[in-house]
Amino acid sequence: MKRGLPSFIVLEYCLAALVACGFIYDFWFFFENQYFPQPMFYDVGDTWMDWFNPADFSHRPGAYDTYKTIYPPLTYVILNLITQGSCYENGGAGLGRECDVLGIASLHLIYVLCIFLTAKVFLKIDRRTALPRSIAVSIGLPMLWALDRGNVILITYIFVLLAYGPLLKSARVRWLFAGMAINMKIYLIGALAAQLLHRRWRWAEGALIATVLVYLLTYAAFGTGSPLEIFENITSFAEGLVINNPLDIWMASSLLPLQELMRSEIFPTALYFGSDAVTVISFIIPIIMRTAQALIAFAALACLVRPEAVPRYRMLTLSIGIALLSTEVSSYTQILVLLFCFMEPSRGGLRRAAILIGYLICIPLDINVDRLPVLVKESFFFQRPILVEYVVQIGPFIRPVLTLAIPVLLSLRTIADVWIDIRQQGWATRWRFRRDANPLPWIQRPRPPQAA
Repeated sequence: MKRGLPSFIVLEYCLAALVACGFIYDFWFFFENQYFPQPMFYDVGDTWMDWFNPADFSHRPGAYDTYKTIYPPLTYVILNLITQGSCYENGGAGLGRECDVLGIASLHLIYVLCIFLTAKVFLKIDRRTALPRSIAVSIGLPMLWALDRGNVILITYIFVLLAYGPLLKSARVRWLFAGMAINMKIYLIGALAAQLLHRRWRWAEGALIATVLVYLLTYAAFGTGSPLEIFENITSFAEGLVINNPLDIWMASSLLPLQELMRSEIFPTALYFGSDAVTVISFIIPIIMRTAQALIAFAALACLVRPEAVPRYRMLTLSIGIALLSTEVSSYTQILVLLFCFMEPSRGGLRRAAILIGYLICIPLDINVDRLPVLVKESFFFQRPILVEYVVQIGPFIRPVLTLAIPVLLSLRTIADVWIDIRQQGWATRWRFRRDANPLPWIQRPRPPQAA
């Protein structure tokens, strides 16, 4: 007699169906109203500009001194190859977008490749949950947001998936993709540091060498983008986080934009939220963030003590998650956290809660609480003015908390796993780890395996 699917996996299918319904609704709304609904980007004329702005500077000087990019040169080398340089000779990024068919085709082919590789990864991990989790990641809000903006996070996602996913066998090829991922988004150096927690010394060394070699080759090819230039631009970008407009918390990945909005001297936060609410929010946000960071750090320490008790993908979730909650990098970066979060088995309350939150983040819909005046905006797709109705939604206030909750829940699961392993004397059965330091006096040292 065949066993049916567990109830939690049935719930996953239901949530994936909700993600698919949101996807269909977004396109129905687009064809009815000539623009995508919120929570898609509020400027309907700015579609794909995260792709075409750097593409413009990949074909002419000024990426680091004029555009003030924080990307290493690899991004510009890639964009130079997959966009049409002649489209940017006179008109810049705006006119280049209208002309650059190669660039538009490349962006969407990369998105299709993201979907294909995502499905391959989840099929390899667990066929029962592969379909709902592939749907959630591939057509969920973070991936659609990345496509709508045209952000190079899509390329980065492919590199991360190939470097740390189960598709490739060659360690050297994995090192190369890990190095390329760091050269796309510098904060992914944390994913490399996570390998050290599992004492994969050679792996980390090989990926670090690949990172340096990729940087040197692309720096030589592009001709600009020195470490000093990148450092100065990153510092300027981090110091320049000033939020004076609620639109700037539209699709935030962290609580930092909301915290900055509460401090705004231009936007009347006290008038809209109330002075008591502003005081409470300003007080509680740093506490939430520091608590989350402390839990992740404690989980990393636990993994360092017993790496064999913690899966590698778990620490990748935590290493990327702490970057997302500590800096503002926009919500499309959630696809990296979701990729590794959905590698978790659907067992135990904390893991299930993290997986459910992942599905909620992926739903490309929001709840309206108020309406704003209708504005006239220039549509890129229809090349004419259209009427756009904006609404106040709860998503911008809830999503950063949900994003933070995933690494927090998995940190608690990691700490619990290590504690259980210590209590059950798991180290005593692992002869290959016999040279580890013994931090606690009551832990039994590994015993040699019995002769057959």
